[in-house]
Amino acid sequence: MGTAVAVEAPPHRIAAGSRTRRTGTSRKGLILFTLCLAALIINIDVTIVNVTLPSLVRELGATTTNLQWVVDAYTLVFAALILAAGSLSDRVGRKGVLLLGLGVFAAGSLAGSLVDTPGALIAARVVMGVGAAGIFPATLSLIANVFTERKERAMAIGLWGATTGVGVALGPIAGGWLLEHFWWGSVFLFMVPIAVVVGALIAWVVPSSKDPAAPPIDWRGLLLSSAGMGTLVFGIIQAPNWGWGSGRSLAVIAAGFAVLAAFINVERKAAHPMLDVGLFRNARFTAASGSITIGFFVLAGFTFLITQYFQFVKAYSPFGTGLRLLPVATSIAVAAILGTKLAVRIGNKAVVASGLALFGVALIWIASNSASTAYLSIVGQMIVGGGGLGLITAPATEAIMGVVPTEKAGVGSAVNDATRLFGAALGVAVIGSIAASLYGSRLGTTIPHDLPAQAAIAAKGSVGGALVAAHRLAHAGLAVPAHELSTAAVGAFLHSFGNALRVAAGIALGGAIMAAALLPSRPRFRVLEPRVAVTVPEADAA
Repeated sequence: MGTAVAVEAPPHRIAAGSRTRRTGTSRKGLILFTLCLAALIINIDVTIVNVTLPSLVRELGATTTNLQWVVDAYTLVFAALILAAGSLSDRVGRKGVLLLGLGVFAAGSLAGSLVDTPGALIAARVVMGVGAAGIFPATLSLIANVFTERKERAMAIGLWGATTGVGVALGPIAGGWLLEHFWWGSVFLFMVPIAVVVGALIAWVVPSSKDPAAPPIDWRGLLLSSAGMGTLVFGIIQAPNWGWGSGRSLAVIAAGFAVLAAFINVERKAAHPMLDVGLFRNARFTAASGSITIGFFVLAGFTFLITQYFQFVKAYSPFGTGLRLLPVATSIAVAAILGTKLAVRIGNKAVVASGLALFGVALIWIASNSASTAYLSIVGQMIVGGGGLGLITAPATEAIMGVVPTEKAGVGSAVNDATRLFGAALGVAVIGSIAASLYGSRLGTTIPHDLPAQAAIAAKGSVGGALVAAHRLAHAGLAVPAHELSTAAVGAFLHSFGNALRVAAGIALGGAIMAAALLPSRPRFRVLEPRVAVTVPEADAA
């Protein structure tokens, strides 16, 4: 353990430093605001696309497979390139990679607004995923390099984490409003001027930053990380369609893990690795990464189900769904800021473990919802759940970035972002598969036996297909079968909704136990501030 030494500075030096600090604080605030806007673009895009999917069916003739790939092509490319983009930003400059990412994202969004076929839109989403991979890790790594003292860095990361909550609500609200007033492409066109304005702000206020050692690019690491992450996420995305136990699913997922194992082996031997795999021996880094993976696994599964609950069971419009998500969005944002403050005071272990436990309890509560559950009760559920998520993500991110040296902040940020993407992709695939299986098995025992074959097939596909089929039966004068089908489909969905959320709750509570057992409470280094900040090494506190 080191010794803290208070350093006395002459009065005139302190005064000059205070003036510099005031100017720096004002500048830092503008930098943080700009970087949070860039992160917000990604968080909005993740949620805004979902409200567009029904319009794509009507106006582009998109099939279910097309819709899946409109969403998944973006996630797949984003996840595949995230580690490579983070490493490149450290080596060639974080600001430059961020600006390039914004330009690529804007170009992809513009192309997406102009296309007229599902295939072309999927291609545009691929381009947007490339841009997102350049944007997201660069924002966090720049924050880590601008805000170097732990308390201010924790607050900055808390605000950065709050953009997740803002995006959860703003995406559906903006998308729903645009679809009510304009054509489907306006959802993508909406992102273009925002990206341009944010890019201009970044060029003006954000300082350049890169690893001062500037090691050569680790091309083998870049290629293997991209291939491994891409293959693994592709296997997870396709597993629900192929079957989790099918040979194709197992082969692709195993191939992804094998390539990532080769990547780790190469990085261990490389003179200048893109990722120091030794970081994973640090319990703070590994447990925090695992907590974020679990948090976003549960969030993605919950979001996938709750949006269907709102639209199919409660019959809210896309715009109305967005408005009703404001409580969860607000609680995520508030808890993200509060959580990082608490993490500095009482430690990451208590905050992150409590967040996972709180999220799990909220999911058990939400699992009991029925068609008649009052919205006021749902508000309480969302506040508890959103508060839990906010306590997980920002404090765990702060723990990860506190382990990584600032000159390697880009790849550290990329690991943080990769855990989010991996957790989200796995959450939708696993929780979605569980829900679909439970829905199909329950509907098989309650569906009316005298339905037309086409209506029965549509109903077995999804609750949305069942309600559309019931609507058509009612228009054809078959009111009784329509009512029976609607009742059976909603009942089967609620059965799948409740039990899938209980599985998600169990995973969240298991994550809470993991965080409590493995996540160190305090960082390896603490900052003492008698008059001048002095960094003193000490062991991780349990």
